[in-house]
Amino acid sequence: MTADLSPRLAAVLKALPLRPGMRVLEVGCGPGALARAIAERVGPEGHVLGIDRSPLAVAAAQSAPDRGSLEFRVSSAGEFRLRRDEQPFDLVVAIRVGALDGRHPELEAAAMERLAAATTPDASVYIDRGDPLEAVPLH
Repeated sequence: MTADLSPRLAAVLKALPLRPGMRVLEVGCGPGALARAIAERVGPEGHVLGIDRSPLAVAAAQSAPDRGSLEFRVSSAGEFRLRRDEQPFDLVVAIRVGALDGRHPELEAAAMERLAAATTPDASVYIDRGDPLEAVPLH
């Protein structure tokens, strides 16, 4: 699956501190290439949720076969909430997400509040502000 990633997304995947069994939230998942690669890394005991505000992107992501411990949902970072039966996430990754990359500071506080509410106490969000990522604590 890593072969299907662009060089940029392959570098992001390599930089993430992933381990088997983790619950990972990808914000701005697009067609789901990175989310699928992350799902391979966290394995069947882990779980990956990719969210995107575009219904078309989520539909494209959902059309890929063999999703296993991977799901996709339409939502923005600022509107995201755990479902009643969902456990919090251990890690969040957001690549080219305007509400989290400094382009729209007025949206960032609300997005970070929603993500903090959906994560474990030691979770961070990994944002493409650095080379290739910056880890921002959520709590």
